[in-house]
Amino acid sequence: MATLAQQMAARKAYGTKGKVPSYLEQEVYSWSKEKIILKMYDLFIVSCKRGDVQKMSRVLIELMGALNFDYEETATRLYRLYEYCQRCIFQKKYDEAIRIIQELRQAWAQTFDLE
Repeated sequence: MATLAQQMAARKAYGTKGKVPSYLEQEVYSWSKEKIILKMYDLFIVSCKRGDVQKMSRVLIELMGALNFDYEETATRLYRLYEYCQRCIFQKKYDEAIRIIQELRQAWAQTFDLE
């Protein structure tokens, strides 16, 4: 069974709104955790450009849930950034939220050599 993050990443990657075909779902299962996080950032950016507050919130909740607090300082800082982005979207400051997520996405892609 795919996690919510995997399902959302698959829908984003393949442009589907409903159930993702099982063969595509299997491809998403093979993605690394790092690639799934990158796809979540992409989904946030697309949702932000569309003004889809509900989807942006769901992505941020998934990103918060994916944090590894074994690395407390880094995880706490990211958590605070995600919280700030949530406040921005509820205050309709989409430009601020998307700027932060785009910078995180760029750093994430560079760090893990993804694209």
